Amino acid sequence: MGESEKKYMTVEELKVHDKPEDLWISIQGKVYNVTDWKKEHPGGDSSLLNLGGQDVTDAFIAYHPGTAWQYLDRFFTGYYLKDFNVSDVSKDYRKLASEFTKMGLFAKKGHGVFYSFCLGAFLFAVCVCGVLYSQSLFVHLCCGGILGFLWMQSGYAGHDSGHYQTMSTPFYTNLAQILTGNCLSGISMAWWKWTHNAHHIAVNSIDHDPDLQYMPFFVLSPKLFNSITSRFYGRKLEFDAFARFMVSYQHWTFYPVMIFARFYMFVPTFFMLFSKKKVPNRPLNIAGIIVFWIWFPLLVSCLPNWTERMMFVLVSFTVTSIQHVTFCLNHYSADNYMGHPTGNDWFEKQTSGTLDISCPSWMDWFHGGLQFQLEHHLFPRMPRCQLRKVSPFVKELCKKHNLPYRSLSFFEANVATIKTLRTAALQARDLSNPITKNLLWEAVNTHG
Repeated sequence: MGESEKKYMTVEELKVHDKPEDLWISIQGKVYNVTDWKKEHPGGDSSLLNLGGQDVTDAFIAYHPGTAWQYLDRFFTGYYLKDFNVSDVSKDYRKLASEFTKMGLFAKKGHGVFYSFCLGAFLFAVCVCGVLYSQSLFVHLCCGGILGFLWMQSGYAGHDSGHYQTMSTPFYTNLAQILTGNCLSGISMAWWKWTHNAHHIAVNSIDHDPDLQYMPFFVLSPKLFNSITSRFYGRKLEFDAFARFMVSYQHWTFYPVMIFARFYMFVPTFFMLFSKKKVPNRPLNIAGIIVFWIWFPLLVSCLPNWTERMMFVLVSFTVTSIQHVTFCLNHYSADNYMGHPTGNDWFEKQTSGTLDISCPSWMDWFHGGLQFQLEHHLFPRMPRCQLRKVSPFVKELCKKHNLPYRSLSFFEANVATIKTLRTAALQARDLSNPITKNLLWEAVNTHG
């Protein structure tokens, strides 16, 4: 087709096609109709709905291997964008992604997956044997800690398999997801991928990122005091009297709530798997959850009394809460915003909404690659063993374009997160004024 024969549309005209029943996107200047495809999209429909009516080139590059480009033509509308300009930041980001591809960094997975599965099998065996063959309370509590650590490592393995093909084929990768997520942890990988993909696309958007929507327990921005509507869940996030009370002390309750965060993940797993929502591999997901709720209660029931059983569960949840805390550290003290994510500032949104955790290389296994949160958000398909290698390149690119590259120690990141929570808590107290002021109330409000 000659240049004069091409059909063009403007960026403003493309913006009109941002509805579920009329969903168009642009990739490298070509416009595609993904209205019907959104139901079949492996990454879920939320990513397409969030970026509908926009150019999504950077997001497409981040999430799709080179082989995905060949499938785009069947969605081509025949239109090209005539007034879209690629920013210098996007040009450099795409160049960097291309260089990493040529270096084979997306394909070189190392032996991390094999080591993770071996470690997981070993920890599970030690935990079961300790519960069954020892009568010592100390050993039983240690086994609870080991189980919590196993959940951490299986969570990292599940996270890896949710972002890229960790096994030889997609079938075995999906099987690894079910094993590490559903069977071992009791958390549906289908639910996790649904929320996690939305989080990546709309990172730190108050109304679009589900990972910031933990009302009534946590609020990071006073914008949530207005009982906004979650664009992800499609419901109102009520900031009622109970929420105001909880948020007023969230900097004190943060760590205790993290201990019981797994309950929060168990509940939506059941709601999603038994809902009318389309769930990929629903029977396999349900089977995996059944496996978990068979072996875990059986293991706990083998302990001699209810006191030890409660202590065992509490210890296991406490240890695995380290992972939940880490998830929060990566984003809670970073910048957030209100509104729809946009496709033409992909790199900028990732840098502003993420925070790295600095640690020595020998501690990489403990954080599961999530310590390089910005690198992971920019290149989610990259195996965790390569993230440390690309970190200097990302840091240099951020410096070139005067964008934030924040890296704090684990302790510093905890301090920053608590400060963020405390700031919002004091704002909530000023808003609510639930108690007539007295010396005690003044002291609590002044010193937190």
